[in-house]
Amino acid sequence: MTQSQNKIPDGTEERHQVATNLTATALIVFGITLVWAYWTTLVQLAARWESDPQYSHGYLVPVFASALLWMRRSEFPTERLETNWWGLVPLLFGVGLRIAGARFYFDWFEAISIVPVIGGICLLVGGSSFFTWAMPAIAFLVFMVPLPYRLEIALQYPLRQIGTITSVYLMQTIGLPALGEGNVIVMGDTRIGVAEACSGLRMLMIFFALTTAVALVSQRPLLEKLLVVVSAVPIALFTNAIRITTTGSLYFMNQSELAKLVFHDLAGWLMMPFALLLLWIELWLISQIIITDESRPVKIALDIDNATA
Repeated sequence: MTQSQNKIPDGTEERHQVATNLTATALIVFGITLVWAYWTTLVQLAARWESDPQYSHGYLVPVFASALLWMRRSEFPTERLETNWWGLVPLLFGVGLRIAGARFYFDWFEAISIVPVIGGICLLVGGSSFFTWAMPAIAFLVFMVPLPYRLEIALQYPLRQIGTITSVYLMQTIGLPALGEGNVIVMGDTRIGVAEACSGLRMLMIFFALTTAVALVSQRPLLEKLLVVVSAVPIALFTNAIRITTTGSLYFMNQSELAKLVFHDLAGWLMMPFALLLLWIELWLISQIIITDESRPVKIALDIDNATA
């Protein structure tokens, strides 16, 4: 009786191992096919990451997505992975996007289609539990795709206006005679144009990806994670305004060479640490203001102990 009972789990474990191996093999085959089918698109994306500083973080997106899967390895589904035919829905949707992008010469459709295609493959091959486990990493791949050209142009003008207005206010606050004329900051005989490069779109894109990464890896409630992601907008815009204000102040003090050094070189190194400092302060304030469900029982227990004493 004992021997027969031991054989059943062994057989089940073997079948589970065979199913897992088949799933892994299918994922590898699909992965190779995916790289082959999207090779031209991936080369175009890499060229954009290299030539456009606004999307230079694109190289790190797949790396972080892979690292996120590794960090979530303890949550990997232990039950048997089974085929889920609902995966054909996002898979065919992604294929349709790619065909539409090729038909109408819309590169963004071709590039973004890789996300639903990967999601569909994971759901089709591994089932809903495997798809749920891999979904955060798959969704993060959106940040490796540059924005559509028309959306970039549409965002640059209002971002430049926000940067100009905020910088003028900061300069006036510290006592500089700054006035805004459209996207130009006037300080006496000095006129500083807030060009497209000063719009802050690059900082906004990079920091959106960064705050999303922080939210994904942090062990915080959903509300706090959403606050962290949404805060990317004000932090990025304020950081860009500090950059413009510092540059304008140096120009006003006839330190044009130093202003160029700050704007073109030092700003790229200093803006991100400054933004990360603001993010750290935000996380600290959130932890002080918001009382999570985990902290309430501890507080109640302490109150009971004190009352008993």
